[in-house]
Amino acid sequence: MRNRGAFLSITLAVMLCLAVPKLSWSASPEFRLSKGQTVYVPVYSNVFSGPKKIPFQLAATLSIRNTDMAASFRVTSITYYDTDGKPVRRYLEKPLVVGPLASTSVHIEEKDVSGGFGANFIVRWEADRVINAPIIECVMIGATSGQGISFVSPGQVIRE
Repeated sequence: MRNRGAFLSITLAVMLCLAVPKLSWSASPEFRLSKGQTVYVPVYSNVFSGPKKIPFQLAATLSIRNTDMAASFRVTSITYYDTDGKPVRRYLEKPLVVGPLASTSVHIEEKDVSGGFGANFIVRWEADRVINAPIIECVMIGATSGQGISFVSPGQVIRE
């Protein structure tokens, strides 16, 4: 049984390396300035392993981090979409202010399968002036039968 667990761990690690070829282990030397953006953030609520494509359920945490040392910004909407691109839920009733160097998050439980494999968040934010763009990413983590997996999915700006 121990060999099967090791096989699943290795298989998942290889799948993730192939699925996320742009993953970088060092900080980017670039920084972006913006007054507002719409950001697409992939969410993997499960990954598949083995020849039978057995789903491995994952919890997901959307992280929104203000990288500006002096200015706040407003998150105006956070919407969670499923694999078919249909909205599952909206997370804000009114804009949320994120202060300098502050963070906010949204958590999707491991048992929540409503988004499916192709789930995503669309995050919209705005500022009163040009500021350092926030880091918006999703952290996925799961553990089953003593096997664990975790990885980060970076957000992609789709509109300035």
